[in-house]
Amino acid sequence: MNAQPIFLTLKLAGITSVLLLLIALPIAYWLVFGKFKGRGVVEALIGMPLVLPPSVIGFYLLLAFSPSHWFGAWVEEYLGLRLVFSFPGLVIASILYSLPFMIYPIRAGLQSLPASLREASYTLGKSEWRTFAEVLLPNCKPAILTAFVLTFAHTVGEFGVVLMIGGNIPGVTKVASVAIYNEVEALNYSAANEYAMVLFAITFIILLVVYAINNRLLRVRQPA
Repeated sequence: MNAQPIFLTLKLAGITSVLLLLIALPIAYWLVFGKFKGRGVVEALIGMPLVLPPSVIGFYLLLAFSPSHWFGAWVEEYLGLRLVFSFPGLVIASILYSLPFMIYPIRAGLQSLPASLREASYTLGKSEWRTFAEVLLPNCKPAILTAFVLTFAHTVGEFGVVLMIGGNIPGVTKVASVAIYNEVEALNYSAANEYAMVLFAITFIILLVVYAINNRLLRVRQPA
């Protein structure tokens, strides 16, 4: 078994999860506490990856990232990045495709906090930003951890979107799920099984750790 697709998968999942966490935190806060019209439209757009086939999302992203499209052409001309069949394109596609897996758990965590926490913080003179960073986020650790792990695991298992955006370039875009597909197509089930077992073990261990940590955090919160 070639370990390169496994390492590339973990690299993609790690970068996607970190970047998406930074993007999702303000969006989740805005969805919970922001006052604006069209909230339903924004929430529907964020949730689209949950219901749309990955091939549909991958197809439209492929069109948008193509150098023949204004967005892909703009990125290539001004940022020097070609998004189709490249690792940066995979990262951007993974971020868009995993948006609900990061935003929804964090939003739920913020919604579950009592309003008195924010009110007490404002009474003590803390700004909205300090209240978010120093009061709300520390009380949302289980939700943030769950969101991060769900996003990581979801990215590890991506297939349709990464195949359409990245193709099958060894060392660049050939992630483990694509490698499994290639081995099955070549009737090399033994190699496909090795890749599949590694992904199975990685995701199981990750989920086991996050559940253990979350249970511990929840026990700490509960009064004796």
